[in-house]
Amino acid sequence: MPEQPFEPERAIAGTGMGGAMDLATSEAETLEKTPGGPQGTGPQEKPRSLWSDAWRDLRRNPVFIISALVILFLIVISLWPSLIASGNPLKCNLAKAQEGSQPGHPFGYDGQGCDVYTRTVYGTRTSVTVGVLATLGVAIFGSVLGGLAGFFGGIWDSILSRLTDIFFAIPVVLGGLVLLSVVTSNTVWPVIGFMVLLGWPQISRIARGSVITAKQNDYVQAARALGASNSRLLLRHITPNAVAPVIVVATIALGTYISLEATLSYLGVGLKPPTVSWGIDISSASAYIRNAPHMLLWPAGALAITVLAFIMLGDAVRDALDPKLR
Repeated sequence: MPEQPFEPERAIAGTGMGGAMDLATSEAETLEKTPGGPQGTGPQEKPRSLWSDAWRDLRRNPVFIISALVILFLIVISLWPSLIASGNPLKCNLAKAQEGSQPGHPFGYDGQGCDVYTRTVYGTRTSVTVGVLATLGVAIFGSVLGGLAGFFGGIWDSILSRLTDIFFAIPVVLGGLVLLSVVTSNTVWPVIGFMVLLGWPQISRIARGSVITAKQNDYVQAARALGASNSRLLLRHITPNAVAPVIVVATIALGTYISLEATLSYLGVGLKPPTVSWGIDISSASAYIRNAPHMLLWPAGALAITVLAFIMLGDAVRDALDPKLR
């Protein structure tokens, strides 16, 4: 018997009850396709996660690229300042006090005869160290407290909410003047500890709200119904999906902490000599701003560029991680 040509429009599939079921043209054509992607071209593309989408957007964002390059440069000179400054920031010559730019000393000298260029370069290490360590401390401490309060709720959530209200009522600069004025240490740790003490409530509230939102999702409820423990729910299901807002806020706050350190040092309660800091140099140069403005402009400019770079980086990360802005 000769083989009949296949016509999708008249395709009929036999049913188990002896009847017949007509197939639409599109359904018949689907039967001829391979189980791969569209038109049998192969496997479909694997769906991307939030982090892969964010990284793709960041690589195409010029704001992120510029700020990341600036921050990378700051990190390098913080670790190895001698790469671009061969002098000693504590070596001064009073005979050259307040002198302007000279060969080998492009930024001139300060009121004590110290090289402004060398002190500006070495001041990067102090400012970046304080900003990074304070941000890590605030992010870890605030995230743990806020995440646990948001997950368990009840009395612990109420206590944390009232505690954050108390800390939010303390002015940061005034609190620094009161708390750090009794500290005699010349290290960076008292300043970092003060920033963590007054900075954790903001991160805590962000983490709390993010955890409350994440724990209501269906995949968390399904894992709980399957018998997952609280620690597994927090570490495997909630934290990876609630950490994005914390990263955004912490990145922006890093620049704020660098600025806060300079402010406290300028007021005389932050870092103290012989520590090399932009805030200390700005404070020393404020008395000579009319006669030697270069003493103030260079460390202040370095501080402004650093803070701006971290804020721009935080804005770019926020735009990439926030689905509402896509």
